[in-house]
Formats: sequence, C-alpha cells, structure tokens
Amino acid sequence: MSTTEPAVQLRGAGRRYGERAALRDVTLDLAAGQTLVVFGPNGAGKTTLLRMLATLLRPHAGEVRVLGHKLPDDGYAVRGRIGFLGHDALLYRELTGRENLRFHARLHRADPARVDEVLEVVGMRSRAEDPVAELSRGMVQRLAVARAVLHGPELLLLDEPFANLDPAAIAQVEPLIGRASGCTRVLTSHDPAGGLPGADVALGLKGGRVALLAPAAEVRAEQIAELYA
Repeated sequence: MSTTEPAVQLRGAGRRYGERAALRDVTLDLAAGQTLVVFGPNGAGKTTLLRMLATLLRPHAGEVRVLGHKLPDDGYAVRGRIGFLGHDALLYRELTGRENLRFHARLHRADPARVDEVLEVVGMRSRAEDPVAELSRGMVQRLAVARAVLHGPELLLLDEPFANLDPAAIAQVEPLIGRASGCTRVLTSHDPAGGLPGADVALGLKGGRVALLAPAAEVRAEQIAELYA
C-alpha cells in the first residue's frame, strides 16, 4: 500500500437490511496509524460500519477500500490484516481460552508462542484452561481482545472495546488495543470523555447518516450529546 493512500476510504458507502437503510452516503478517509472514533445512539449504524469494514457485510452502495483493497472484491486479501472485536466475543464457549486462541493462531498462521504472550498481557493465563462458558463477562472480553490482536493486525475494528471491563482490566488491555498499539483503529463509543482524547477523527452517526465528521480535537462533548437527543 502506498504511504499516501488512506488505510480506510469510504465514498458514498451504504448498507441496507431489506428496505431499511442502516447506513447511507458515508464518505471519509482515515490515514494509516490514525484512530477514528464513532459515536451515535443504538441503531445509528455504528456496528454496521465496523462489520462492513471487517468484510463481514457487503456494502450495497458506494465504494469501500481497506488497506488499499476494494471491498468486497478483495476481502480475502485484507481479512488476515484486520483485528475485529465486536459485541460477540467470537469464541467457542465449550473450548478453553487457550484452545480458542490456538485455533485462531492456526487460522491466521500466527506464531503459537503468541498465545501465551497475549494471555499474560490480558491477565488470563491463570484461567486459560477453563471453558469460556464458565468465565465472567469481563474475562470473556479480555479473551476476545487477545483473539483480536493475536495475529498482529494492522487495522483494529473495536465495537465498545472496554465494555464489561473494570479499570484494572482496561489498563491491562490498553497496550494491545489502545493508541500505543500503533495500529490504525476504528472504534465505537458512547463516551466522549473516553473516546475523544485518544482519537484523531470523530464521526457521529444518526439514523444511518453522517451528522458529524471533524478532527477529534475540535469536537465538543455537547456536539456528541446532540446525536443522542
């Protein structure tokens, strides 16, 4: 990918569910290494946007390019370069945490040694042999973070990444999915105090449309609040 080409590029991008437009006419560029934070009420299109960028949903309108590749045509070329953390942890509940991560490592041909490394960082090494079904929601979220970063992705797509985590757990996962990770990031949030400081660009969605798009440093909390009014 050219150094001048955006890591994420959308031109009039849209997505429907039947007759309902979940996302309409979204246009933006995000440079490599930058962070985009997406705000908006439930049903605004935040998760739809992330799943479209993750190649899990096809755009029905416009153009979507991720890491230099057009979606959905070149989805195969970027899936291994993306780390996706959604509301669903994408873990097999009957398997242990370690078994889940080993499976993910094989899927992406990642170094098996990474499994113990990320388990240690997220504070789950001592519970790695427990079935996911027996873990608390916070522990499952920490495992989901470990899964999302295990293969060393360039782009992180994070849907409310700190949900179900207490302050201590947030501090543990922050090096993996925070700004210090060095990855290009697109994350959703409802909290301007938590989402804006670590972002370069802020996007506000309402009813599937762009209601706000500006450098994060220029956005005020009152503007975010208006999205939820």
